[in-house]
Amino acid sequence: MTFSVAVAGASGNAGSELLRLIAKHPQLELKTVTASSSVGQTVGAIHPHLTDFADRVFVETEAELLDGHDIVFLALPHAMSAALAKKLSPETLVIDCAADFRLESEADWLKFYKTPFAGTWAYGMPELLIEGGAAKQRKNLVATKRIAVPGCNVTAISLGLAPALSAGLIEVEDIVSVLTVGTSGAGRGATEKLFELEPTGSAEAYQVGGIHRHTPEIEQNLSKSAGKRVQVSFTPVLASFERGILAVNTAKLSPGATLEAIRTAFEKAYGDEFFIEVLAAGQFPTTVDSIANNKAVIGLAIDEQANRLVTICAIDNLVKGTAGAAIQSMNIALSLDETLGLGSLSKSDLKK
Repeated sequence: MTFSVAVAGASGNAGSELLRLIAKHPQLELKTVTASSSVGQTVGAIHPHLTDFADRVFVETEAELLDGHDIVFLALPHAMSAALAKKLSPETLVIDCAADFRLESEADWLKFYKTPFAGTWAYGMPELLIEGGAAKQRKNLVATKRIAVPGCNVTAISLGLAPALSAGLIEVEDIVSVLTVGTSGAGRGATEKLFELEPTGSAEAYQVGGIHRHTPEIEQNLSKSAGKRVQVSFTPVLASFERGILAVNTAKLSPGATLEAIRTAFEKAYGDEFFIEVLAAGQFPTTVDSIANNKAVIGLAIDEQANRLVTICAIDNLVKGTAGAAIQSMNIALSLDETLGLGSLSKSDLKK
């Protein structure tokens, strides 16, 4: 069976990556691509590496042009998806790559996004431990018609800490995550801005002091894993490489916790997960390990002097952090093989 697909906001970073993955999926047929300032231009003019769809023309982002497809991906700026989604058929599978439907708390939404709360959709992180570790989020994606794709930073932190929290091996307070993030995670102009400031490369912390919009989403996820409220201090650092996230997560150990017990918890949680790799003792990932693929790669250590767990999690912010998560969750919702279209991704078809 083939499913007809539309991508709203296909001219941006997330939209471009969705098109790359759609081209790899044997049961998806792209019908419509929409944009804003690029309306009337071809996909090839904006994304020359996407040769499969080079002649497709961007049209206006209007509900009547999106309705009637089996699947609609929304790759729009935050707070723009909600109004559009209301106009789409309840029978259409709608997958939102923005933040509009991720949060369950209206108070958190109003505090961090300051626009009307639109509600909550099924959360697109299948491997996330929920109910204190008794289940995984995957079960909530089966047969759903509305999916909220997680934030990219959120994915690297959540997957990097959830097993330790669900096993009670780290404390729920004093969790600190510092992420080095590629410029594609901050919009199309971020790369040019950083290299303009310093041609040899640069890095800058942003949204410092607990104000990043992903903070409540991270705490929402990890609280579900722990079965109790979790508090996180999260600081992203934008660096002058294009794609990838390297999350360094640390947390105070619970009494009696050992590295062996922590490794057992991670292996129990992720041992049968196709898209998560826990490295052997003493090994730690780099962003290169996850570029262009849908993997999260995790390394584990204990800082004996500080009595803290250290986990390093690498993902591609545009794949596992966005478009890959969208396709993986879509596969589950449609009762397809979860890995379909995602098992043989290659760096060779990335934008040069």
